[in-house]
Amino acid sequence: MHFFNRVRLETPESVELDFTLAGIGNRAYALLIDYIIWSLILLVFIVGSSYFSSQLVSFFSEIIGGKVDLELWFISFQIIITFAIYIGYFVFFETLWRGQTPGKRFIKVRVIRDDGRPARLPQASLRALLRPVDDFVFLGVFLIIFSKREKRLGDWLAGTIVIQEERSVKTANFSLSPEAKNLASQLLLEADLSRLIPEDFAIIREYLQRRKVMTSQAKIEKARYLAYQVKDILALEVIPEQVTATQFLEAVYLAYQQQADEERF
Repeated sequence: MHFFNRVRLETPESVELDFTLAGIGNRAYALLIDYIIWSLILLVFIVGSSYFSSQLVSFFSEIIGGKVDLELWFISFQIIITFAIYIGYFVFFETLWRGQTPGKRFIKVRVIRDDGRPARLPQASLRALLRPVDDFVFLGVFLIIFSKREKRLGDWLAGTIVIQEERSVKTANFSLSPEAKNLASQLLLEADLSRLIPEDFAIIREYLQRRKVMTSQAKIEKARYLAYQVKDILALEVIPEQVTATQFLEAVYLAYQQQADEERF
């Protein structure tokens, strides 16, 4: 394994993206944070379920006039729920936050698919279900260290890699319309631009750079396709009527760039 190992992926939009793999250190740090949070959630559940079980035993004991032995049932229930919380924690966050858990978000690493797209529910579920296997005798650590793309077993079967999230934003070498500049200010206030990951931004930038050499029809179709995808990512109800799809993409590009500059400073 080499430090700052990089990979190049091609997205379905035929855009090549370079990524820095997260590395064993960052992944272990993120996992430690997640395990701390998960342990706190589990502790709350155990305390709550123990109190509830004691109250339930007392209730049934009063009804039948004798001691009720439900300890084995409650232990079985706790084991099942503990496993569900363990799996559900990673599935829930990696699906909701597009490949990130609280630990990954803090360390700024992200799970993506082998085609550069964010991980979804199927990938998050496979990774979570195989995590106990990867944790067993440090199998996952061994595979990450000695595999070219630093994949554990869950990554191999889910078709994912873990990358270092980079917020680098290149300066535009194309013009932006006045409509886009006005809408960008509005998006900064109304849209959750954090839902847009760097890979999405790179695809938008690639379209805006290449549009001059595209035919009019191809440019319109591609702009509409990307605009509706971005609208869904940002959880916007509609694309503003007063702008075209291309102007909307320009506005998202500019708003994302401005937000990244503010976070940097």
